[in-house]
Amino acid sequence: MQTVFEAAGGNAFFVSLAEAWHIRVVADEVVGHAFRHGVRPEHIERLAAYWSEALGGPPLYSGTYGDETSVVRMHSGNGPHEEMDRRAIECFDQALTDVGVGEARLREVLHAYFAWATTNTMACYEHSAEDVPAGLLIPKWSWDGLEPG
Repeated sequence: MQTVFEAAGGNAFFVSLAEAWHIRVVADEVVGHAFRHGVRPEHIERLAAYWSEALGGPPLYSGTYGDETSVVRMHSGNGPHEEMDRRAIECFDQALTDVGVGEARLREVLHAYFAWATTNTMACYEHSAEDVPAGLLIPKWSWDGLEPG
């Protein structure tokens, strides 16, 4: 069976999706404030590499940029942000449309992954990035959801 990464179209697809999502969240009145301080110039490539790896692709993120701990620390210590999470997920769903994801099963799995990651791993340590344990591995997501790790 193809991985979600393969079915979606590989790394090129995830670069397009990351770009579409990035454009939407930067413009969003709620989520955009998280990007107003600036982002790394390679944010889109890093995001695409992370999603690719999480969804069954090669270890592009962990082989180049860091581990799950580094990602979670970047998103931690900001207090609760349920409205921002909800809006980020809406932007993701719109980005799926922007890049032409029409196949229902693929769209469902990508949405489920992003919603889970946004409201779980990226929201676990709302008090301090220092609370994030070292050595976390990027969670893997398949057609059936979160893979046992």
